[in-house]
Amino acid sequence: MTEEPRRKDSEIRHPNSTMGCGHKDDKASLASSQIASFSHQPHQPLSTPASKEVWKKGGRMFSILLAVHLALLACTLVSSGAFEKIAVHDYDVFFLLTVMMLIVIVWIIFYLVSTSRGPDAILCKDSHAGPIWLRGGLILFAIFSLVMDVFKIGYYSSFYSCLSAIKIIYPIVQAIFVVIQTYFLWISAKDCIHVHLNVTRCGLMLTLTTNLAVWMSAVTDESVHKAHSKLKKNVTEEIFRWILKAGMRSSSAEECNCNSQICQIFKNGYFWLYPFNIEYSLFASAMVYVMWKNVGRIIDHHSHHIHHLKFRLFRRTFFVGIMLGLIILVSGLGVLIVYEVQVNSSTESSKKSQALTMYYIFNIVCLGLMSLVCIGGSVIYRFDKRDMDRHKNPTRTLDVALLMGAALGQYAISYYSIVAIVASTPRDAISALNLTYALLMIAQHTFQNIFIIEGLHRQPPKEDHKHDSHQKDLYGLTFVNINAVSLRVPDSGSTLAPSTASGTEAIHPSDLVRSLTAPKKMNWRRKFLREISMFLLLSNIILWIMPAFGARPQFDNDTELNFYGDSMWPAIVDICLPFGIFYRMHAVASLLEVYIMS
Repeated sequence: MTEEPRRKDSEIRHPNSTMGCGHKDDKASLASSQIASFSHQPHQPLSTPASKEVWKKGGRMFSILLAVHLALLACTLVSSGAFEKIAVHDYDVFFLLTVMMLIVIVWIIFYLVSTSRGPDAILCKDSHAGPIWLRGGLILFAIFSLVMDVFKIGYYSSFYSCLSAIKIIYPIVQAIFVVIQTYFLWISAKDCIHVHLNVTRCGLMLTLTTNLAVWMSAVTDESVHKAHSKLKKNVTEEIFRWILKAGMRSSSAEECNCNSQICQIFKNGYFWLYPFNIEYSLFASAMVYVMWKNVGRIIDHHSHHIHHLKFRLFRRTFFVGIMLGLIILVSGLGVLIVYEVQVNSSTESSKKSQALTMYYIFNIVCLGLMSLVCIGGSVIYRFDKRDMDRHKNPTRTLDVALLMGAALGQYAISYYSIVAIVASTPRDAISALNLTYALLMIAQHTFQNIFIIEGLHRQPPKEDHKHDSHQKDLYGLTFVNINAVSLRVPDSGSTLAPSTASGTEAIHPSDLVRSLTAPKKMNWRRKFLREISMFLLLSNIILWIMPAFGARPQFDNDTELNFYGDSMWPAIVDICLPFGIFYRMHAVASLLEVYIMS
């Protein structure tokens, strides 16, 4: 006789839980959660736990296979459309993305109108999924993405007579897709859906794949545009044509040149807004993945702790981290402006060397401070008495995986740079600065990942709640000495003794004295952790802004370009740098959560 398989996250929550399960009858909740079909069938016979677990894995596997095949198809078309010599044009990519977005729009409308409104559709909500700062960031990036679509429509409309119609239809459909998806994620990010399980899983995976395909297309277009502007002065026309992605049809490129001033404004405008659209696609993908993990999930009341965290920016802080972070942020913006002006507008090599020197020095100072601060935060965690949170949390698991995975992009660029600098001759001051910059980039990513991951696994402090509950129970205190405390209890004239009534815990006088005196002491650990988190947050913002908006020393410094060649080095940077840029923005979101939990 085989033992019944263990089912994770399938225990019914307590009826008084605040997670929103809402069913007083546990058996009814379990019965409704065991219905697994493409449509809600109330009269279907209940399945056994073993068959439900097998079908759950089968439904997930089918949706994963669907996502993998679609992602590979989109990746093939996007990468093929990036080169002129391959008979795949960019309008072929736009056609595929348009069809995928239209299918997702139809499914989202079906989910909002039918699936989520069905009986027993949403038994629980995941309190960790879709926090308010993540949804707020999604809306911010969505607004900039809509502005980018407006610029794209204006750009392609400037010479619509010689373009395929799909190039104008694509940004219109993308704008509709962004609006509907943002509304969907805002109201449904916490849902644990229990009807139409397989349709919902496939729909969510299709949504995730569509966002990743849009991200790949945007990264390819934006990276090749940046490579075009950086390499235009250093490579031959033949190599340049190999690198450049055709923005229009090859047969009519000369007829569709953008000559008017308004056309140039639209073109430059939507390229400058690409970083926001890229981040929007990745934010949406992360939130959709958590929803996919929560399909069919029932939160366990005993293992799923609810933390009501309040965002208080200017409370209990020394302002050191905020002020130092603002100094780094403002200084970085100044360095970026000067760097872009001297590198792009000046033809003198001395101006270019000065700009590179300034850029490397700023980043070395910034990365050095961030590394030291991360080490200090890890040391403080050694004295932190908060317990580790080891309960299942799909959002936290995804955050850790994205931090570790996205860091690999910057690791790869740094190691390629180190090999090129060490093996190249001669070695000048810029090479030394570049080597130091690459080493510090590896160290900073490593120390910051350790700090963030440890912070995400710490439970929020509970001292304040404990003190408040004790103080509410005390109506009077007479201090005789540290071991003698007289208490008066409501509705009873008896004095609390070490042994109390059955069902209640004994309250010792020494514990009460300690709990009442503890709030008067300043918790320096939490304050330092908040200062560290805020400084790292602001520093990561400027380190996201600089490469996202044009600072590419990988192309301005000729060491790696000469060592690896005009073909290999641009490919390395264009593949790895988008992951490094995403790492910074994802680190900002994770550090904000660490700040609030501290």
